[in-house]
Amino acid sequence: MTGQEREVLTWATFGDASRDLTKKIVDDGFVPEVVIAIARGGLIPAGAISYAMGVKAAGTLNVEFYSDIEETLPDPVVLEPLLDTDAIVGKKLLVVDDVADSGRTLALVIDLLKAHTADVRSAVIYTKPRTIVQPDYSWRETDKWINFPWSTLPVIT
Repeated sequence: MTGQEREVLTWATFGDASRDLTKKIVDDGFVPEVVIAIARGGLIPAGAISYAMGVKAAGTLNVEFYSDIEETLPDPVVLEPLLDTDAIVGKKLLVVDDVADSGRTLALVIDLLKAHTADVRSAVIYTKPRTIVQPDYSWRETDKWINFPWSTLPVIT
C-alpha cells in the first residue's frame, strides 16, 4: 500500500463534509427518528450528523469486516453489544458509516434493520465505485484508500 495515492480526510474537511452530507439529507426531506452508527467507522460521522439534524435518539451496531488496510474477513460479522431492536420498531432510521467500500457491511446492516422497520436510509462520507449498495446519501466518491482522521494514527498502548 505504500506509495499509492490516498484520499486524505482531515478533521477540518470532515467538519465541512458532515455538514454538507447533512444538508443533502435535510434537503431531501428525510427526518430520521433514530440515527444508527455502524461501529466503529460510522461513530464519529453519525454523531456529527445527529447533532447537525437535532436528532437525539442514536444507536450503534457493531460490525467487523476490515482486519487491516484493504484486508477483510470473509464476511462482515455483527459483534456484541447488540442494538436494542425493540426501540426501533416502526421508526424512521438513518444508518451512518464512514465509507461504502464493498458495500457488504452496509447491506448487512440495512437488511437486519429492515426486519424491524420499513424506512431505513443510509448515509456515508465516501462511496467507492465497486459498492454493491448505493447509499441514499453520500458526500463524495473515490476509488482510493481513505485516511480518516480518527483511524490513521497508531493505536495508543
